[in-house]
Amino acid sequence: MFFASTPAQALTRIKDICSIQGVRENQLVGYGLVTGLQGTGDTLRNSPFTEQALQSMLDRLGVNVQGIPMRARNVAAVTVTAELPAFAGLGSHIDVNISSLGDASSLKGGTLLMTPLMGGDGQTYAIAQGPIAVSGIQLQGEAETLTQGVPTAGRIPNGALVERQVPGALKAFPSFTLQLKNPDFKTAALIADAINAFTALRYGKPLATERDLGAVVVKRPPNVQAARFLAEIGDLKVTPDEPARVVVDQRTGTIVIGSNVRISTVAIAHGNLTVRVTEQPQVSQPAPFSNGQTTVVPRTTIQASEQDGHLALLEGADLQTLVRGLNRMGLKPSDIISILQAIKTAGALQAELVVE
Repeated sequence: MFFASTPAQALTRIKDICSIQGVRENQLVGYGLVTGLQGTGDTLRNSPFTEQALQSMLDRLGVNVQGIPMRARNVAAVTVTAELPAFAGLGSHIDVNISSLGDASSLKGGTLLMTPLMGGDGQTYAIAQGPIAVSGIQLQGEAETLTQGVPTAGRIPNGALVERQVPGALKAFPSFTLQLKNPDFKTAALIADAINAFTALRYGKPLATERDLGAVVVKRPPNVQAARFLAEIGDLKVTPDEPARVVVDQRTGTIVIGSNVRISTVAIAHGNLTVRVTEQPQVSQPAPFSNGQTTVVPRTTIQASEQDGHLALLEGADLQTLVRGLNRMGLKPSDIISILQAIKTAGALQAELVVE
């Protein structure tokens, strides 16, 4: 269980809470072959697409294998994914992720052959190739198998070369839209005010306008490089506002309470009723020479116990008071979750309750 602390609100840089609309990564995907595996590749009979890809590759290399049954176990079909950064130049390197498609048991020690990586428009933007780094392992004996991590997935650091640039240039934008990662009206207004204070002092006029709770539009001043201007406003600091929210994870018992959460005055009583049913059958043995039969006689014991319910007065004027009151009651995380849900139902929790 974890409670969010409430120190003095810290200043945060604008570039840490906003992203620039249009300046983003682009997802790439490709289909390739991994070779050099130690008998841990795909079974070609069970993975016909691997055999077809292998035959096509050998045909392009001038090797005719049509009609020849193949039983190789050192080849695996994989999907290759990557993210192309914004404004990535030709010849730059990007990381790629590899994952198996067939029934290969491990990709450790394999090498990815030249694989085109395509974007959503069907164009090839990068070419991936190289040895795969796999962190998972799988050891198999006659009677036991040990698997740690995921041996059928890996990555190649700097494993792809950019062959095509995404159209667009930063200098072509007359204005920029800052998108808030956590949309909020107050935070958007604070960002616009901070930028206007800076641009009024630096360029003689305000240039930012909050469009809605998730975007701030900033005009680019004339005769100023776009990259330099974004670097200047990105280092400006604001104090982002946070919503009153309680997040509960019932699977792990984690509770996170925001600093703006308030609870109206409520009285809480919490206790547990435990009922235990125990079966203790006994054997009834007849007396000697009585011609009786041995039978099993059921014996059932039922016990009921209920813990004392302590009535507590809870008022959360601030987060410290709320946490102190809950901790004073000596509750378990599951009990606190139940109490928070009941307080929300009663209308005393002045916050959004998110249950995961």
